[in-house]
Amino acid sequence: MVVVPSPDSGSYPESSHTVHFRLPVFEGPLDLLLHLIRENKIDIYDIPIVEITNQYLEYIGLMKELNLEIAGEYIVMAATLIHIKSRTILPPAVEEVDEPVEDPRSELVRRLLEYQSYKDTTAHFRKREEIWKNVFYRPLPDKDDFQFEPEPVLFEASAFDLISAFKKLLERAPEQAIEITRETLTVTDRINYIVERLEREDGVRFEELFEEGFTRMTLIVTFLAVLEVVRLGLVKIYQEKDFGIIWVMNPGKAGAQTSGEQEEASETVLS
Repeated sequence: MVVVPSPDSGSYPESSHTVHFRLPVFEGPLDLLLHLIRENKIDIYDIPIVEITNQYLEYIGLMKELNLEIAGEYIVMAATLIHIKSRTILPPAVEEVDEPVEDPRSELVRRLLEYQSYKDTTAHFRKREEIWKNVFYRPLPDKDDFQFEPEPVLFEASAFDLISAFKKLLERAPEQAIEITRETLTVTDRINYIVERLEREDGVRFEELFEEGFTRMTLIVTFLAVLEVVRLGLVKIYQEKDFGIIWVMNPGKAGAQTSGEQEEASETVLS
Protein backbone atom coordinates (compact mmCIF):
# COMPACT_ATOMS: atom_id res chain seq x y z
CA MET A 1 0.00 0.00 0.00
CA VAL A 2 1.26 3.47 -0.85
CA VAL A 3 -0.17 6.89 -0.17
CA VAL A 4 -0.35 9.84 -2.54
CA PRO A 5 -1.34 13.46 -1.95
CA SER A 6 -5.04 14.15 -2.37
CA PRO A 7 -5.90 15.98 -5.60
CA ASP A 8 -8.18 18.24 -3.58
CA SER A 9 -5.31 19.44 -1.47
CA GLY A 10 -3.87 21.87 -4.02
CA SER A 11 -0.38 21.60 -5.41
CA TYR A 12 2.22 19.02 -4.63
CA PRO A 13 4.03 18.72 -2.28
CA GLU A 14 2.71 21.31 0.16
CA SER A 15 -0.39 19.46 1.33
CA SER A 16 -0.49 17.07 4.26
CA HIS A 17 -3.76 15.50 3.08
CA THR A 18 -3.40 12.02 1.62
CA VAL A 19 -5.49 9.33 0.02
CA HIS A 20 -4.79 5.61 0.00
CA PHE A 21 -3.73 4.25 -3.35
CA ARG A 22 -2.92 0.78 -4.60
CA LEU A 23 -1.95 -0.22 -8.11
CA PRO A 24 -2.45 -3.71 -9.57
CA VAL A 25 0.56 -6.00 -9.19
CA PHE A 26 2.13 -3.70 -6.60
CA GLU A 27 3.07 -6.62 -4.38
CA GLY A 28 6.05 -5.49 -2.36
CA PRO A 29 9.86 -5.50 -2.22
CA LEU A 30 10.27 -8.91 -3.86
CA ASP A 31 8.18 -7.68 -6.78
CA LEU A 32 10.42 -4.62 -7.10
CA LEU A 33 13.55 -6.79 -7.03
CA LEU A 34 12.15 -9.08 -9.74
CA HIS A 35 11.30 -6.00 -11.80
CA LEU A 36 14.90 -4.76 -11.51
CA ILE A 37 16.30 -8.19 -12.38
CA ARG A 38 14.13 -8.43 -15.51
CA GLU A 39 14.79 -4.83 -16.50
CA ASN A 40 18.57 -5.36 -16.31
CA LYS A 41 18.38 -8.89 -17.82
CA ILE A 42 20.21 -10.34 -14.84
CA ASP A 43 20.67 -14.03 -14.07
CA ILE A 44 18.63 -14.55 -10.93
CA TYR A 45 21.16 -17.17 -9.75
CA ASP A 46 24.04 -14.70 -10.01
CA ILE A 47 22.69 -11.35 -8.83
CA PRO A 48 25.20 -8.46 -8.84
CA ILE A 49 24.19 -7.47 -5.35
CA VAL A 50 25.99 -4.09 -5.32
CA GLU A 51 24.27 -2.94 -8.52
CA ILE A 52 20.83 -4.23 -7.51
CA THR A 53 21.11 -2.73 -4.01
CA ASN A 54 22.00 0.68 -5.43
CA GLN A 55 19.10 0.57 -7.91
CA TYR A 56 16.67 -0.60 -5.23
CA LEU A 57 17.69 2.32 -2.99
CA GLU A 58 17.26 4.70 -5.96
CA TYR A 59 13.67 3.51 -6.37
CA ILE A 60 12.99 3.93 -2.65
CA GLY A 61 14.42 7.44 -2.87
CA LEU A 62 12.17 8.27 -5.82
CA MET A 63 9.11 6.92 -3.99
CA LYS A 64 9.97 9.18 -1.05
CA GLU A 65 10.38 12.17 -3.36
CA LEU A 66 6.92 11.45 -4.78
CA ASN A 67 5.60 11.59 -1.22
CA LEU A 68 4.55 7.95 -1.35
CA GLU A 69 4.30 6.29 2.05
CA ILE A 70 6.62 3.30 1.96
CA ALA A 71 5.56 0.15 3.80
CA GLY A 72 7.93 -1.16 6.46
CA GLU A 73 8.71 -4.27 4.42
CA TYR A 74 10.51 -2.11 1.83
CA ILE A 75 12.77 -0.69 4.52
CA VAL A 76 13.44 -4.18 5.90
CA MET A 77 14.43 -5.39 2.42
CA ALA A 78 16.68 -2.35 1.99
CA ALA A 79 18.46 -3.25 5.24
CA THR A 80 18.73 -6.88 4.11
CA LEU A 81 20.28 -5.88 0.77
CA ILE A 82 22.76 -3.56 2.47
CA HIS A 83 23.72 -6.39 4.85
CA ILE A 84 24.23 -8.83 1.97
CA LYS A 85 26.18 -6.17 0.08
CA SER A 86 28.51 -5.65 3.05
CA ARG A 87 29.10 -9.41 3.39
CA THR A 88 30.07 -9.69 -0.28
CA ILE A 89 32.44 -6.72 -0.11
CA LEU A 90 34.13 -7.27 3.25
CA PRO A 91 36.67 -10.10 3.69
CA PRO A 92 35.46 -13.08 5.75
CA ALA A 93 36.27 -13.27 9.45
CA VAL A 94 39.47 -15.07 10.41
CA GLU A 95 37.62 -18.07 11.87
CA GLU A 96 35.67 -18.49 8.60
CA VAL A 97 38.68 -18.55 6.26
CA ASP A 98 39.18 -22.32 6.42
CA GLU A 99 35.45 -23.12 6.42
CA PRO A 100 33.12 -23.26 3.42
CA VAL A 101 31.13 -20.03 3.39
CA GLU A 102 27.57 -19.96 2.09
CA ASP A 103 26.88 -17.40 -0.60
CA PRO A 104 25.18 -14.53 1.27
CA ARG A 105 22.77 -14.17 -1.67
CA SER A 106 21.43 -17.73 -1.37
CA GLU A 107 18.46 -17.00 0.88
CA LEU A 108 17.45 -14.00 -1.23
CA VAL A 109 17.61 -16.07 -4.43
CA ARG A 110 15.48 -18.78 -2.82
CA ARG A 111 12.82 -16.25 -1.81
CA LEU A 112 12.84 -14.66 -5.26
CA LEU A 113 12.44 -18.02 -7.02
CA GLU A 114 9.61 -18.99 -4.69
CA TYR A 115 7.87 -15.67 -5.27
CA GLN A 116 8.39 -15.88 -9.04
CA SER A 117 6.78 -19.33 -9.06
CA TYR A 118 3.80 -17.94 -7.16
CA LYS A 119 3.46 -15.02 -9.59
CA ASP A 120 3.70 -17.27 -12.66
CA THR A 121 0.99 -19.59 -11.34
CA THR A 122 -1.29 -16.68 -10.46
CA ALA A 123 -0.73 -15.06 -13.85
CA HIS A 124 -1.51 -18.34 -15.64
CA PHE A 125 -4.89 -18.74 -13.96
CA ARG A 126 -5.73 -15.06 -14.38
CA LYS A 127 -4.91 -15.30 -18.07
CA ARG A 128 -7.11 -18.37 -18.51
CA GLU A 129 -9.96 -16.59 -16.75
CA GLU A 130 -9.62 -13.55 -19.01
CA ILE A 131 -9.57 -15.71 -22.14
CA TRP A 132 -12.67 -17.75 -21.36
CA LYS A 133 -14.92 -15.44 -19.36
CA ASN A 134 -16.52 -13.95 -22.49
CA VAL A 135 -16.37 -16.99 -24.78
CA PHE A 136 -19.69 -18.32 -26.08
CA TYR A 137 -20.68 -20.91 -28.65
CA ARG A 138 -22.05 -19.54 -31.90
CA PRO A 139 -22.68 -20.92 -35.42
CA LEU A 140 -19.61 -21.17 -37.62
CA PRO A 141 -19.64 -18.18 -40.03
CA ASP A 142 -19.42 -18.61 -43.77
CA LYS A 143 -15.75 -18.62 -44.70
CA ASP A 144 -16.39 -16.04 -47.44
CA ASP A 145 -17.79 -13.63 -44.87
CA PHE A 146 -15.06 -14.24 -42.34
CA GLN A 147 -12.28 -11.68 -42.13
CA PHE A 148 -9.59 -11.86 -39.51
CA GLU A 149 -7.84 -8.67 -38.52
CA PRO A 150 -5.51 -9.38 -35.60
CA GLU A 151 -5.34 -6.66 -32.98
CA PRO A 152 -2.34 -6.05 -30.75
CA VAL A 153 -2.66 -7.84 -27.42
CA LEU A 154 -1.90 -5.56 -24.50
CA PHE A 155 -1.00 -6.66 -21.00
CA GLU A 156 -1.74 -4.75 -17.82
CA ALA A 157 1.34 -2.85 -16.65
CA SER A 158 2.53 -2.84 -13.04
CA ALA A 159 3.25 0.05 -10.71
CA PHE A 160 6.95 -0.56 -11.11
CA ASP A 161 6.62 -0.31 -14.90
CA LEU A 162 5.08 3.14 -14.36
CA ILE A 163 7.75 4.21 -11.89
CA SER A 164 10.50 2.94 -14.19
CA ALA A 165 9.10 4.90 -17.15
CA PHE A 166 8.69 7.99 -14.98
CA LYS A 167 12.28 7.66 -13.71
CA LYS A 168 13.52 7.89 -17.31
CA LEU A 169 11.42 11.02 -17.87
CA LEU A 170 12.92 12.63 -14.77
CA GLU A 171 16.42 11.93 -16.06
CA ARG A 172 15.58 13.95 -19.20
CA ALA A 173 13.99 16.87 -17.31
CA PRO A 174 15.68 20.25 -17.98
CA GLU A 175 17.94 21.49 -15.21
CA GLN A 176 16.98 25.12 -15.87
CA ALA A 177 13.64 25.77 -14.18
CA ILE A 178 10.93 27.34 -16.33
CA GLU A 179 8.64 29.81 -14.57
CA ILE A 180 5.24 28.19 -14.13
CA THR A 181 2.26 29.60 -12.28
CA ARG A 182 1.02 27.83 -9.15
CA GLU A 183 -2.28 26.91 -10.84
CA THR A 184 -0.55 24.70 -13.40
CA LEU A 185 1.04 22.68 -10.61
CA THR A 186 -2.19 21.26 -9.17
CA VAL A 187 -2.84 17.55 -9.36
CA THR A 188 -6.52 18.27 -10.02
CA ASP A 189 -5.75 20.24 -13.18
CA ARG A 190 -3.58 17.43 -14.53
CA ILE A 191 -6.30 14.88 -13.71
CA ASN A 192 -8.82 16.94 -15.68
CA TYR A 193 -6.38 17.16 -18.58
CA ILE A 194 -5.88 13.37 -18.66
CA VAL A 195 -9.60 12.61 -18.41
CA GLU A 196 -10.55 15.15 -21.09
CA ARG A 197 -7.86 13.85 -23.43
CA LEU A 198 -9.04 10.25 -23.06
CA GLU A 199 -12.58 11.34 -23.83
CA ARG A 200 -11.26 12.36 -27.25
CA GLU A 201 -8.80 9.49 -27.75
CA ASP A 202 -8.94 5.76 -27.01
CA GLY A 203 -5.50 5.88 -25.44
CA VAL A 204 -2.22 7.79 -25.33
CA ARG A 205 1.38 6.85 -24.71
CA PHE A 206 2.43 7.43 -21.12
CA GLU A 207 5.20 9.86 -22.10
CA GLU A 208 2.79 11.94 -24.21
CA LEU A 209 1.17 13.16 -20.99
CA PHE A 210 4.43 14.91 -20.09
CA GLU A 211 4.93 17.89 -22.37
CA GLU A 212 8.37 18.89 -23.65
CA GLY A 213 10.18 21.28 -21.33
CA PHE A 214 8.30 20.27 -18.17
CA THR A 215 10.22 21.00 -15.00
CA ARG A 216 10.85 18.28 -12.44
CA MET A 217 8.01 19.60 -10.25
CA THR A 218 5.49 19.53 -13.10
CA LEU A 219 6.59 16.02 -14.05
CA ILE A 220 5.98 14.88 -10.48
CA VAL A 221 2.55 16.53 -10.31
CA THR A 222 1.54 14.92 -13.62
CA PHE A 223 2.75 11.51 -12.47
CA LEU A 224 0.73 11.81 -9.26
CA ALA A 225 -2.29 12.67 -11.42
CA VAL A 226 -1.72 9.47 -13.43
CA LEU A 227 -1.57 7.42 -10.23
CA GLU A 228 -4.79 9.01 -9.01
CA VAL A 229 -6.80 8.38 -12.20
CA VAL A 230 -5.62 4.76 -12.13
CA ARG A 231 -6.72 4.46 -8.50
CA LEU A 232 -10.13 5.92 -9.37
CA GLY A 233 -10.54 3.50 -12.27
CA LEU A 234 -10.74 6.35 -14.79
CA VAL A 235 -7.93 4.85 -16.88
CA LYS A 236 -6.15 1.54 -17.42
CA ILE A 237 -2.45 1.10 -18.06
CA TYR A 238 -1.14 -1.48 -20.53
CA GLN A 239 2.04 -2.63 -22.25
CA GLU A 240 2.57 -4.59 -25.46
CA LYS A 241 5.48 -6.47 -23.83
CA ASP A 242 7.78 -6.33 -20.81
CA PHE A 243 9.46 -2.90 -20.62
CA GLY A 244 7.69 -1.88 -23.82
CA ILE A 245 5.66 1.24 -24.50
CA ILE A 246 3.13 2.02 -21.75
CA TRP A 247 -0.36 3.03 -22.87
CA VAL A 248 -2.80 4.99 -20.72
CA MET A 249 -6.23 4.00 -22.00
CA ASN A 250 -9.89 4.82 -21.60
CA PRO A 251 -11.23 1.75 -19.72
CA GLY A 252 -14.42 1.79 -21.79
CA LYS A 253 -12.40 1.38 -24.97
CA ALA A 254 -9.49 -0.69 -23.66
CA GLY A 255 -11.51 -3.90 -23.88
CA ALA A 256 -11.33 -3.89 -27.65
CA GLN A 257 -7.56 -3.59 -27.48
CA THR A 258 -7.21 -6.53 -25.10
CA SER A 259 -9.65 -8.88 -26.82
CA GLY A 260 -7.09 -10.59 -29.02
CA GLU A 261 -6.72 -13.61 -26.77
CA GLN A 262 -10.47 -13.90 -26.30
CA GLU A 263 -10.99 -13.92 -30.09
CA GLU A 264 -8.32 -16.60 -30.39
CA ALA A 265 -10.09 -18.71 -27.77
CA SER A 266 -13.42 -18.26 -29.61
CA GLU A 267 -11.94 -19.54 -32.85
CA THR A 268 -10.56 -22.56 -31.01
CA VAL A 269 -14.03 -23.42 -29.71
CA LEU A 270 -15.56 -23.03 -33.17
CA SER A 271 -13.03 -25.27 -34.80
